[in-house]
Amino acid sequence: MHRLLDDASRRAQRYLNELDARPVFPSEVMRARLHELGGPLPEEPTPPGDVLALLDEVASPATVASAGRRYYGFVTGGALPATVAASWLATAWDQNCFTAMMSPAVAAIEQVTLGWLLEVLGLPREAGGAFVTGATMANLAGLAAARRAVLARAGWDVDEDGLQGGPRVRVVVGAEVHSTLRKALGILGLGRSAVQVVPVDAQGRLRADALPALDGPTIVCLQAGNVNSGAFDPAAEVCAAAHAAGAWVHVDGAFGLWAAACPARAHLARGFADADSWATDAHKWLNVPYDSGLVFVRDAVALRGALSISAPYLQQGAPREPGDFTPESSRRARAVEVWAALRSLGSRGLAELIERNCRQAQRFAARLSAAGAAILNDVVLNQLVVSFGDEARNRAVLARITADGTCWCGPTVWRGRAAMRISVSSWATTDADVERSIDAILASAEGCDAT
Repeated sequence: MHRLLDDASRRAQRYLNELDARPVFPSEVMRARLHELGGPLPEEPTPPGDVLALLDEVASPATVASAGRRYYGFVTGGALPATVAASWLATAWDQNCFTAMMSPAVAAIEQVTLGWLLEVLGLPREAGGAFVTGATMANLAGLAAARRAVLARAGWDVDEDGLQGGPRVRVVVGAEVHSTLRKALGILGLGRSAVQVVPVDAQGRLRADALPALDGPTIVCLQAGNVNSGAFDPAAEVCAAAHAAGAWVHVDGAFGLWAAACPARAHLARGFADADSWATDAHKWLNVPYDSGLVFVRDAVALRGALSISAPYLQQGAPREPGDFTPESSRRARAVEVWAALRSLGSRGLAELIERNCRQAQRFAARLSAAGAAILNDVVLNQLVVSFGDEARNRAVLARITADGTCWCGPTVWRGRAAMRISVSSWATTDADVERSIDAILASAEGCDAT
């Protein structure tokens, strides 16, 4: 085991050291050997060292270098050094974090870390929270608590009686609602399409003046950080209207909610602390390894009530049993990496990371705009949407950027217009990386002009 782990460490360090010299998206040559990982299942055992070598030599070159400094295609952070090391240690621990009895250490780490998170995100200190796989599951957990609460107010016990025969739950969303939130609504039986859609403004913000009458069991869903523009819904106005009508407000803040941790950007998150539940990711802007999502609910009892579990063999006794707050029972120790990120950064380091990425996004916008590209959004956070012309030209520019390998950006469609999205989310991205990436993007665009 010791020799194997030493070998894994050497290979991992070599992988990280070589990231800067390789294309961000793997070339066709790099991907060509992936078939070697398949074939018939071996009948005889393979030595663990040979298994690791095959995995590294075939798969490592074919990975996307999202752990590096110039990956901008999705809101995908890298992994802070402290979080990688903590993840390795936690993997060696191999803890099942279902109950405090199964892992006293991780239960204590979860409790501490949830308190830190509520502090940096500016959320109510009494809120309950949990560590889940990502924002999709965080949205599902928060909406499960919302569904339970609004139906209970209407005199219906959804836990015991289900949805059939009960009052209909209205769900109100903005026209730019993220697809994963619709997915969560579908899983919960509330309907992916059975929502009331509110129009949005030019930046994708839900229009508070267009809210419908919020009567009956109602959940209003807000966005903190549009996935394209980075814009924030008007939370203060919507929360006030919703709560006056007895509705629940849920926030999908997969990456944008982290603006609250940065004094220079906290104004963007104004009013979101007035909501009832919040979903976000740690594997985005907190830069911890995948997978790591977070859910918070103002009324901790509502979250526990929606997700708790009981059985004769489960002994309750800890102040907070982790398994009572998550959809999953058996879970890995995600909280260890989040704890390591927050402990290593501190509140000041986290704020500096967020502000640096926002400033870098603005630098992208300034230089690309000066060169003639169209910036389609107000760059208020870490997101910008860039157009180089019609769909065919945007596709050609993106193909050249990918082939060049200096950086990687993703395609999108914004307000009906084909474009490229740049998301600056990594702790490792330097200002020099931004300038080098801009040079490569502009060269790719000029190359399309030349052809």
